[in-house]
Amino acid sequence: MEKINSKKLPAAIGPYSQAVKANGLIYTSGQVPLDVDGNMVERDIKVQTRQVFENLRNLLDDALCGMDNVIKITIYLENMEDFGVVNVLCAEAFGEHKPVRTTISAKGLPMNSMIVIDAIAQPYDYY
Repeated sequence: MEKINSKKLPAAIGPYSQAVKANGLIYTSGQVPLDVDGNMVERDIKVQTRQVFENLRNLLDDALCGMDNVIKITIYLENMEDFGVVNVLCAEAFGEHKPVRTTISAKGLPMNSMIVIDAIAQPYDYY
């Protein structure tokens, strides 16, 4: 197992790795809408979702992956009424690539965020 930590992301807020590579796959920790300096972005679902996707992109880049390598994402939403907005932003983030997805309603997300997303991806060097 190889740990992956990106300097393009804020440091982990707990005792965990940002991502690991195991058995040919990349598993990311849940990405919270923090900027690179560790500050929570504006409490707006569009702003937070875009920041989470930017964090995922940066982490996957350091893991020799791209958004087109994502197999599955899990989305944790504070408010399921935001599902439609997040759905549009997922389409924006992934384009024609459509990974498998699970969306879960979850209260009390880390740092009072509105959204958290984790991913499983297959790096380019696997092919």
